[in-house]
Amino acid sequence: ILDIFALHATSAEGKLQVELAQLQYHYSRLACLWQHLERLGGGGGTRGPGESQLVVDRRMIRDRIAVLRRRLTAVGRSRDLRRRNRERSGLLRVALAGYTNAGKSLLMNALTGADASARNRLFETLDSRTRTLEHAGHEILLSDTVGFIRDLPHQLVEAFASTLDEVVDADLILHVADASEPQARGAARRAAVVQTLSEIGAGAVPQILVLNKSDLLDPTERENLRASEPGAVVVSARTGAGLDELRRRLVAVARERLVTFDAMIPWSRGDLLAAIHEDGVEITRDDETDGARVRALLPRPVAGRIRAELNGGA
Repeated sequence: ILDIFALHATSAEGKLQVELAQLQYHYSRLACLWQHLERLGGGGGTRGPGESQLVVDRRMIRDRIAVLRRRLTAVGRSRDLRRRNRERSGLLRVALAGYTNAGKSLLMNALTGADASARNRLFETLDSRTRTLEHAGHEILLSDTVGFIRDLPHQLVEAFASTLDEVVDADLILHVADASEPQARGAARRAAVVQTLSEIGAGAVPQILVLNKSDLLDPTERENLRASEPGAVVVSARTGAGLDELRRRLVAVARERLVTFDAMIPWSRGDLLAAIHEDGVEITRDDETDGARVRALLPRPVAGRIRAELNGGA
């Protein structure tokens, strides 16, 4: 797995994460590398060259691990700043999670028009990517994440903590699974993803099961799948089948998070009118002598900020 990760790491953060995971893996196995020299000591109380080299190597790896963690912390601060800015926007934050090679990146490309690499390879995505989905007047933030496997090694969880934070902090998880897999294997892989989500602290985040690659099934198999998984959305990111239904489900969740705003906006507060038109949906407006009576659905932070401005002005 680490060798595959090393081949696919392209960003600076991804390379740091992979190197950290590799060093953590090798650190616990160093003793085995020098056992053949430990017997060459010069007498009682002396160390063989293998033991001495083991001490040196462990110190070098610990120092390098400390450097990598400091660099990842710095990268993480920048990521946290971007995440806080997204939180203040009030937009629905959706994370794509699933077993490796389930087609998450291809699905993200199909939904958002992104151009993320989506080749048919294990662990193709190592870095989190966030793009905007626009549908029916709503904007939704979608984040692609590293694929999961059964018994995800703890070194990978620790090294990719900043990437996995996108899942933990999400408002909704799209659990993407391969619909074309044999039933037993598919069920086992979905269970592994659910277990991993729980282990990283995302078990309580609401989920929608998305069964991708439905184009590889015949019509009868697709109908049987819909009957056996009534709460899931059956899609094909390659052909576009089922994507409109998935978009409608996402918009419904986004709409539930909005609050109804109804207020008179004085003509002197054109900035507030602009904010409503920028962040609101389903906007109606009646112009009156003293201002505009505006009704809209707004993200809760935006609605609270505008109400505070109006109260302060009064």
